[in-house]
Amino acid sequence: MLEARSLKKVEVPSTLIEYPSPANLHSNRLALHVSEDGTSCWVYVASGCQIYRILVSLKDSLVNEGKDSLLIPEHTQVVDSAIVNRCPHRSEIQTVVLNETESNDRLILGSVDSYGHLIVSRLDSDSKDVERLTFSVSPRDFGVGEGGWAGLCFSPSQWSTTAVAHSFGKSIDVYDQDLHLRTFRTSMLAVTEGCQLSIWDLRIKENGGCVHRICGSVGDIWYAVSSSSNGYIAVGGADRTMTVYDPRRWSAISRWVNCSKYEITGISFSSIDPNYAYIQGVDYEVFCGQWKESKKAFSFRGDSNWLGFSKCANRDVLGGWCDSGSIFVADVVEGKDR
Repeated sequence: MLEARSLKKVEVPSTLIEYPSPANLHSNRLALHVSEDGTSCWVYVASGCQIYRILVSLKDSLVNEGKDSLLIPEHTQVVDSAIVNRCPHRSEIQTVVLNETESNDRLILGSVDSYGHLIVSRLDSDSKDVERLTFSVSPRDFGVGEGGWAGLCFSPSQWSTTAVAHSFGKSIDVYDQDLHLRTFRTSMLAVTEGCQLSIWDLRIKENGGCVHRICGSVGDIWYAVSSSSNGYIAVGGADRTMTVYDPRRWSAISRWVNCSKYEITGISFSSIDPNYAYIQGVDYEVFCGQWKESKKAFSFRGDSNWLGFSKCANRDVLGGWCDSGSIFVADVVEGKDR
């Protein structure tokens, strides 16, 4: 089973960010990078057109548990904070993503704003050298039209390959650095489109590369999609249900019905045990649970609406940023069965 080794709460200095911008309801403006020894974590957050970094200590502490396995955070101080010095966006940033390269001392920071403008930068793992711009890509429509939600993901096998989704244009653009691609160079791309999940493999010519579509209940919009290390795909949204699909059979293997009190806006499978998942609702609560058994392990709450929430790619460290200015960081490990 999984348990939290620590849960920290820090306040972003008002001298760094006085008033966080609201962004879109489903924006994800937070990314995490844990130090090699696991004792600290850089938290990258976006507000307006800028990105900021905050250093949080992850040293072990006593985790207090309240009613219904609700964890009580330990208040701690920000170790270090600064603005990320790089080319700024011209409109409000919607998504921030960190990708670790094969070289342990290099990170790739990507961000996309409300018009689909993409900026990808290379930085050192200690976050001290952040001035080397790798590439910048303007939106395909040159920013004409309205701004809105925009999402970004890196290819798991090639950091220079990125996919940018834009809600207003209802489009997904795939790039190799600043070159727009007509074919997708990794395996598959899972996209939530209203009440359906579409799976794309653009190496296939038939149907434009769409290999399968799964339809949910009409009116129940899906907001979150995640893939596990064993190949399963999970979706969640307005129906407050986490559904897990096996893409080999394109059938649902598990449904955790009404697992969240409110609409699900984020899902991440555990890197320690893919039978567990972290689920974020539109309210303040985030919980960890065993999705096969529909059983919660623990949960914690922010103190206001989430402006961004994320999990590290290869370890179970979670971070959330609230519009109050608070940042919550949870370090989860494999515990002993109780």
